[in-house]
Amino acid sequence: MMIDKIGGLNPLNNVQNTRKTEKSSSVRSESDSITVSKEAEKMAEAYYLDKIAQETPDVRADRIAEVKAKIKDPSYLSQAVIQSAAEGIMTSFGL
Repeated sequence: MMIDKIGGLNPLNNVQNTRKTEKSSSVRSESDSITVSKEAEKMAEAYYLDKIAQETPDVRADRIAEVKAKIKDPSYLSQAVIQSAAEGIMTSFGL
């Protein structure tokens, strides 16, 4: 026994009889736009600043080398320098 067609239909007929789509004469040429809320802008800025902070090193090696060189110099440490450093520390703590 030989089966020529499945279910009485030739599956190739559907492919051969497809119609080509006609060109659409009404094409819209509107430009797309997007609006971003103020909250989203603030969140994007905070994300960007956080990313920069994470990429920035915590230790500034150039400043550490400069301070070490100054401390090694015996004429640098004076009462005025110590007083200035103490005032800076007190100010940073809000005292």
